[in-house]
Amino acid sequence: MQDLYDVTAKLVGINHIALEVGDIDEALAWYGQFFAFSLRGRGGGMAFIDMGDQFIALAASSEEHRDAERHFGLVVDDKAGVRRALEEAGVSLTAAPNCSFRDPWGNHVQVVDYREIQFTKTPEVLDALGVSTEKTERALAELRAKGIG
Repeated sequence: MQDLYDVTAKLVGINHIALEVGDIDEALAWYGQFFAFSLRGRGGGMAFIDMGDQFIALAASSEEHRDAERHFGLVVDDKAGVRRALEEAGVSLTAAPNCSFRDPWGNHVQVVDYREIQFTKTPEVLDALGVSTEKTERALAELRAKGIG
């Protein structure tokens, strides 16, 4: 793999993302309908949702917004289950096999299945989360093409 930008530091992952929401408690309740999570903590108008070794920060904001193409992808162990729960709640979704939606505050979220993507976690993190290490052949091929695994 050729580096397009050869500078001092390499990007190695994402520690967290921050989403602006109207009300922290409402956002926690809304996301809690679709995703199992633990709360890392709260403070300063924010709440922090653990995702293994990463987290999402929810920040209270009174300004309305709607993302156009800006989005982020959440990795889950059961994309079909999330899709079902979103549909049952009446949330507008992209056509399968994709699973993208907007939360009530305009944040554009894409859901991807851990088994289907090249993203990996250490065995220790997967074990702590209770997630299988299984990957599809396509995901494994993408990893091998990058010299991983």
